[in-house]
Amino acid sequence: MQQSASSDRWNIEVRVRYAECDPQNFVHHSVYPIWFEMARTEMLRQRKVAYRDLERQGIFFVVARMAIRYRKAARYDDVLRIEVIAQPSRGVKVEHEYAVYRDDELLTTAETTLVCRDRKGTLQSVPPETFGA
Repeated sequence: MQQSASSDRWNIEVRVRYAECDPQNFVHHSVYPIWFEMARTEMLRQRKVAYRDLERQGIFFVVARMAIRYRKAARYDDVLRIEVIAQPSRGVKVEHEYAVYRDDELLTTAETTLVCRDRKGTLQSVPPETFGA
């Protein structure tokens, strides 16, 4: 997995695996949210934050909303770049934007809203070290 970073933008590279495809060798729609989570997790790692450590502290991020627009299909063995941009957090939520590219060709765009909760499910402020303030 190749990675590059800037302050609020992070990219990972994935090669489409056979198991991620439908019988026509197109990437199944259910795989994209997994890739988005991988990109968010790598973004946190770049900021020296491990999600595992957040959970131990009782900090959990829950996907409250996701919207995906599939523009063009990705296929088995394609090398894709998954880009994630984190918007500065606002209180208890943080929004991300995603783009999936094959070379320079835009295949998919998406947005998520995550909310920050404690172990009991109570909303709490997003820690500034995670997705910025």
